[in-house]
Amino acid sequence: MSGALWLALRHASHHLGRTLLLVLCVGVTAFLPLATRVLSRQFEGSLRARAAETPLVAGARGSRFDLVMAQLYFRRADLPTISMADWQSLQESGLADAIPLNIRFTSRSRPIVCTPVDYFSLRRLRAGAGALPRRIGDVVLGAKAARALGLGPGDTIFSDQRELYDIAKAPALKMHITGVLSPTGGPDDECLFADIKTAWVLEGTSHGHADAAKVPASLTLDKAQNNTVVSEAMVDYNEVTDQNLASFHSHGDASTLALSGVILVPHSIKDESIIKARYNAKDKLQIVVPREVVDELIGQVLRLRGLMDALALVIGVVTALLIALVAALSARVRAREIETLHRIGASRRTIRAVFGFEMLVVVISGALVAGLAGALLAWSPLDLVKLL
Repeated sequence: MSGALWLALRHASHHLGRTLLLVLCVGVTAFLPLATRVLSRQFEGSLRARAAETPLVAGARGSRFDLVMAQLYFRRADLPTISMADWQSLQESGLADAIPLNIRFTSRSRPIVCTPVDYFSLRRLRAGAGALPRRIGDVVLGAKAARALGLGPGDTIFSDQRELYDIAKAPALKMHITGVLSPTGGPDDECLFADIKTAWVLEGTSHGHADAAKVPASLTLDKAQNNTVVSEAMVDYNEVTDQNLASFHSHGDASTLALSGVILVPHSIKDESIIKARYNAKDKLQIVVPREVVDELIGQVLRLRGLMDALALVIGVVTALLIALVAALSARVRAREIETLHRIGASRRTIRAVFGFEMLVVVISGALVAGLAGALLAWSPLDLVKLL
């Protein structure tokens, strides 16, 4: 049998192109079901871990999937906003701790998550360098965001301008980077975090400008005892500093300020049931359980994986037929070689062993290629959640 194996290896190496083609066919066939399982396991693990640490999410009525993905992974979604009044109502219910989020703005195409310090406690986020935001206009970077942007504590970064040619919109805000978060391996690593009050500056509902008493006469349109009307030529500050911090103020009712959503942490299982029933009965808000939404999403993924497995089975059958055809054609082409082996005393069993070892080498090599590709895929930083 060792001689048959040696002949098989020599023939395979002599016809290297054909052998590599067969190995590739076997490798791809074996890799398809392996890849779907590796990726679906990573996808499921990532979604479940994030959802497990987020008890409830509240937001405007609409797609439950969009709401959960927006609040957990900061994905852009076409959902209406809610107001600070809604957050206040949830907080004052006494049934859960309510953490407001505003994720409507970006900086260099990365989400700016405006939220209070309670969010950092919920996600167990810590500053690996520098400190967390202390006032409006301060931001802390996620680990991957800091590495990609090449920025750190002490640097500054501008928010993205929402409407470049609309002067009625708030200008880009120059924000001060106070720190960089320790890596978590989750979506928080890709973002910038600021205080919730910074969102009002980005929205344009809060701004700072010079004291009306110090406005030049050329910019004063009208002046009364308790009111001064200034020209639109007076530019708002686009940076918060120690000198102008006290001048920042909001116009209008603070309860109408926009939020993207609210993360709720109920005090007990009973409180969770009560708050869901109470607010889901209303027309404006919806409260969803991220775990339930994720389970539905994973169910869709598993059905897709079944389809991929069926496809892999079909490809496997086709590959097996291809290998059998190649073996049959090879036997015809090697008729004189087989006759020579007969004449020098090789038995039919030995000749069958030569052909069998050749196919075995191809199958084992293809399986090794598939296994190596699967291991590389499992160790790769590929995150399917980013595709949602």
